[in-house]
Amino acid sequence: MNIGNKIKELRKQRGVTQEQLAESMGISFQAVSKWENNIAFPDITLLPVLARYFDVSMDTLFDFNQSEIEEKSLEIAKESWKYRFSDNEKAREILEKGLKEYPDNDILLCNLLYVVDLDSNPDEVLKIGSKILDVTKDDGLKYDACRFMAYAYKSKNDLDSARKVIDIIPEIYISHLSVKAEVMEGEEKWRAACTEEGVCLQNMLDMHSIMVDCYKEKGEFQNALNQCEKSLKILDVLECSSNWDSVRISFKEKADEMKAKIK
Repeated sequence: MNIGNKIKELRKQRGVTQEQLAESMGISFQAVSKWENNIAFPDITLLPVLARYFDVSMDTLFDFNQSEIEEKSLEIAKESWKYRFSDNEKAREILEKGLKEYPDNDILLCNLLYVVDLDSNPDEVLKIGSKILDVTKDDGLKYDACRFMAYAYKSKNDLDSARKVIDIIPEIYISHLSVKAEVMEGEEKWRAACTEEGVCLQNMLDMHSIMVDCYKEKGEFQNALNQCEKSLKILDVLECSSNWDSVRISFKEKADEMKAKIK
């Protein structure tokens, strides 16, 4: 906590001595000295009084910088992305270390959902997801948590609960990125378009994989094979990088399975 440093900074900005601050608070100047040297902290009942005295918010008094916290937590999340697909345990270690520094941080919690084993730990996913819903003010993080919670409920064969969290997610036909790509200029326009392309491609291929499974359930193995081959052609035509190799492998495996059933 930097509250002692902040009190000292605010006191000097106001141009008062430790003795003057102490007199206003009804305490000894030694107590103020201990605060400013981080030897002791103000009593909790004095915090609102201090905030009013300096005419600042409680967040300012605690030197609480939300934008700085978001920036640092995003840096931690990005570090975990390096290991998300290659070393889940390493990614999880990075995120859990970050959560010790920033407890209940919604960005870190949401990233943690991506490295928890959903099939073996659906209850952990539900616990993390519920925490995100309690603490976040970011709709994107909230809806992502709902998505993971729906998967977890499905894993527990609780489709009624899955439906309830799915219904929290709005049906959206435009996105922040697509509008930015259409409206902005230069590098900002390019980055938005490239990112949106990746998101749209991932969503489309996810739906293709589901369609393959639906064809398979109905025994329409040729249609399932055709869908696999279509998806593989899309990946080839778009010259997708090695980052998409796991998707390629998945469709190839599904295609081989369908070929075997057709024979």
